[in-house]
Amino acid sequence: MSKKNSSVILKNRFFDSKDLSSIYSKFKNKLDKLKRKSYAVAISGGPDSLALAALSKVYSIEKKTRFYYTLVNHNIRSNSSKEADQVKMLLKKHNIKLNVLKNNLEIKNNIQSQARKIRYSMLSSFCIKKNIRTILTGHNLDDQVETFFIRLSRGSGLTGLSAMKPLSKLDKKIDLFRPLLDVKKDSLIKISKKIYKKFFNDPSNKNTRFLRTKIRNLKKPLMKSGINYDQIIKSINNLASSNEVLDQYLEEIFKDLIKVSKNQILIDFKKFIKLNLEVKIKLFNKCIKILMKNYYNPRSKKVKFLLSALEKNSFKKATLGGCQFFKKKDVLILMVEKATKYSKKTT
Repeated sequence: MSKKNSSVILKNRFFDSKDLSSIYSKFKNKLDKLKRKSYAVAISGGPDSLALAALSKVYSIEKKTRFYYTLVNHNIRSNSSKEADQVKMLLKKHNIKLNVLKNNLEIKNNIQSQARKIRYSMLSSFCIKKNIRTILTGHNLDDQVETFFIRLSRGSGLTGLSAMKPLSKLDKKIDLFRPLLDVKKDSLIKISKKIYKKFFNDPSNKNTRFLRTKIRNLKKPLMKSGINYDQIIKSINNLASSNEVLDQYLEEIFKDLIKVSKNQILIDFKKFIKLNLEVKIKLFNKCIKILMKNYYNPRSKKVKFLLSALEKNSFKKATLGGCQFFKKKDVLILMVEKATKYSKKTT
């Protein structure tokens, strides 16, 4: 099949279906507003990312925008390299070039969490080399609901229970953009089947050892009980609106209580200790992100444990998220833990 024929078929398969055409139109509008010259597209081989690849390809045909399709192979499973090659060949049939990045770091504990961190780190490095500012991911409406339940099970506060933001900072140089957060997974499966005739399922998605899999299996029982994902999304969006108001309030408090320098952060502890718990957690998360340049926040239960310790007269120092916390009179000081700095240089 010629490149021209492949492009025409891919484009036509969106426009001969009303619902898929609507999904593409919304996708197009979102990227038009973002106005990036190039993107990295995070590919896994599942229906979400393959649908994202198809949508991106059609957009590139129309707008001449450059997309770099990128898959991170963690080598966790014995056939992961073979599967990466199969995804590469599948995309090649539609004139989509896939870059496969191989992870050589061994992942032993917290497999999904560590794999995700390494994946984003490798994608970020790839983007810096290619002078790309934005990574597109296939996160969708179902992922929103699953993440909500995961955080609910961990006792997260307002921030954790709010919706994932379409656009967020991965680090100082790279953004994450999630253009499919309002699209149901069933629609993405439909796109993948229509365009590619197939997709690849990660066996870990069925492994009930993982919390996300357990929560995913709740979807059918919830629907039978009359609770559908559309209803849950409305609640998540309402929480997100409340969270935005809190963020505005947080900015004012941050300026009043906190001083940031290159190597440390100073917090007026007398004022800080009088704040609401949710605000304290948000402030700590923001301070840690500033010092450590992390994408993910520490678990809320760990932050709460530290806050409880700080209220005791016996408190001397503690570590959270790679930062050391200690008090000098009425000032709480945060500094990057030396051991964490060393480990970053050597990995």
